[in-house]
Amino acid sequence: MTAEAIVRVEGLVKRYGSIVAVDGIGFDVGRGEMFGLIGPDGAGKTSTLRVLLGLSHRDAGTVSVCGLDPASQGRLLSGRVGYLSQRFSLYGDLSVDENIAFFAALHDVKGWRPRRDGLLDMLRMTPFRARQADRLSGGMKQKLALACTLIHTPELIVLDEPTTGVDPVSRRDFWKILVQVQEQGVTILLTTPYLDEAERCRRVAMMSGGRLLAVDDPRRLRREAPGTMVEVLARPARRAAGVARSAPGVESVQVFGERLHVSIPGVSPPQAAEAAERLAALLRAEGLEVESARPVPFSLEDVFIARLQGPIAAAGAP
Repeated sequence: MTAEAIVRVEGLVKRYGSIVAVDGIGFDVGRGEMFGLIGPDGAGKTSTLRVLLGLSHRDAGTVSVCGLDPASQGRLLSGRVGYLSQRFSLYGDLSVDENIAFFAALHDVKGWRPRRDGLLDMLRMTPFRARQADRLSGGMKQKLALACTLIHTPELIVLDEPTTGVDPVSRRDFWKILVQVQEQGVTILLTTPYLDEAERCRRVAMMSGGRLLAVDDPRRLRREAPGTMVEVLARPARRAAGVARSAPGVESVQVFGERLHVSIPGVSPPQAAEAAERLAALLRAEGLEVESARPVPFSLEDVFIARLQGPIAAAGAP
């Protein structure tokens, strides 16, 4: 556990009737850290966040957020946490300024106007402050939602898939803003389905089926992935994937457009080039056109898939 943790979770269980949405997970988030909960839909990410925010009761385990119990001290906690949900509700007929003013009043923030002006400058929204929220683009709506979330100067902000449905340029811009927010000392806990985004977090917790697969630095997870990853560009790709899956020593094959990522455990880095050549030769022997086959670093997505398919996932242990 992190020494100065702003979030502590131990043995958390959340059920919806007979469905176990969160199954005995535990992790912590250090003060000032950017921490990501990652996993597919149904992994239990949003259910976990709702318990942490006091929006949903827990069935077992202990939870502490900003030193408070969300279940019994939710009202006090709301003044110290900002929450940007997947369906954050802006008031479309109110202007940018009016939306921020409303959330400042909601949190009983005194002297909020300088804070508002600073947020709008950071978000590069000052020229649009008089525009109605309904007339903003999707990316600008997310920026406004973030301003409303930050207006009461929370210690922790919780973001539930904040860039889902946002165009790639706005996604990149939003992440630059999050880095600026973190540099101001705000702790960030977020969920995202985009594993390239999760690489920006200091640590991530990989979830599947309500359980934790791993909690670690994304760089360390990639670096310590066992074996070798070979990227193959071969045609036709679908048939190449089938042949590669049957190759000796291959654990998994993932298709990314025309490229294949072939995981070969038990192969050390000095042996990687030779393993790639053997795989290319096998594909060519099956009549496939192989443009390239080369060892590449594991991506976080590669690591996540390997964890899902490996014995850790089967055992349900972190």
